[in-house]
Parts: sequence; structure tokens; C-alpha cells
Amino acid sequence: MAQASLNKASVNKASLNKATLNRRALITGRVLSDERIIPPPGCEIASILVQARPERLAEVEAEITALPGCEIHGRDARGKLVVVTEAPDAGSLGTLLNTIQSLPNVYSAALVFHAIETA
Repeated sequence: MAQASLNKASVNKASLNKATLNRRALITGRVLSDERIIPPPGCEIASILVQARPERLAEVEAEITALPGCEIHGRDARGKLVVVTEAPDAGSLGTLLNTIQSLPNVYSAALVFHAIETA
């Protein structure tokens, strides 16, 4: 009798796990548990090449360095900046890229390198 209730509990737990696991969780690399969503270990690292108005380069540089996780690693007097950034996931990285692209005096922002750093 105890074995039967143990098997029933295992089946109920397995069906609960199947119910909470979804396609989006698998695609984004997140694992669902009964308590919360657990992000994968590590972070996303990227380099972004930014082309801005040369006469406004200092202003653009200040706005980018004010964004969380952004550092300037290269600067060209013709209006180019090499930005290195770190984000917790790909969605945050995409949002950051769109934010930089939308800044005043920025002509373009292109993702030139992307890696997933694991813990």
C-alpha cells in the first residue's frame, strides 16, 4: 500500500513538472521549478560598434557609460565607439542595443561580437 501511494505521488509530481515546463523556458535556457524561474548561470557579453556624430561624440559616450553594464573600450575622432557590455540574458542585451541605437546623435549601433559566459 505504501509503495502504491509513493508511485502515485511520483506520478503526480512528474505531471506537475510537465505542466510547468514550457517551450519558452527551454528556448530561453530557463528551467522552471515549483518555486520560481531559475536563470542559467553566467551572462551575455557583447561588443557593439556605435557610429555617432563626431561633434557630439563626448555626449554620446557619457550617455552610453551611464547605461548599466556598458564600458567604452575604443574611440575614434570620426565618431566611432567600441562598447563592451554585459547583460544577464539575451533579451536584456537586445533591449540595451535598441536603447543605444535610439540615443540622440547616434547614427547606428551594430552588434559585432556576442558570447555567453558560463559560471
